[in-house]
Amino acid sequence: MSKFISIGKILNFHGIKGEAKVGYSRNQQDFFMSVNAVYLKEGDSYIQLDIISAKPHKNIMIVKFKGIDNINDIIPLKGQLLFVEESVVRENLDDDEFLIDELVGLEVYDIADNNKLGFVVGVSNNGASDLISVKTKSKKICLIPFVEAIVPEVDIQNKRILINNLEGLLE
Repeated sequence: MSKFISIGKILNFHGIKGEAKVGYSRNQQDFFMSVNAVYLKEGDSYIQLDIISAKPHKNIMIVKFKGIDNINDIIPLKGQLLFVEESVVRENLDDDEFLIDELVGLEVYDIADNNKLGFVVGVSNNGASDLISVKTKSKKICLIPFVEAIVPEVDIQNKRILINNLEGLLE
């Protein structure tokens, strides 16, 4: 069974010919435009929607789906999340990229002395950068900017992250 990942959301209709205004993840415009089909979740199953065209417009995408030809067809889909199969996302990842859910559960070590500091319990974004939430040995949750200067190495295979444990970072 395929695993699906959300890549956008139908925000509203655009015009009367069935086009949709679609919101998508920041910095993922090129990926979204390369996708030929997306899926809507309906109960426990996924329904495929073929994309005829997708063009950027301000901070959204204007998308035309096959078989959706007027405003009455698109209005019921408003608010629906759009998914792709995980394998499609993985094919488009660079060598140093990974999925956010792969970070959760990884153990965090100090790069200087290889001392275990805690483990990742979540990932978020503050608008400027991604943040990893690390639960320390003292059960405290600390937010660490997910930038190369602080997190120089992520080893998915060995389930560990090395960080530069700057003074005050895990307080």
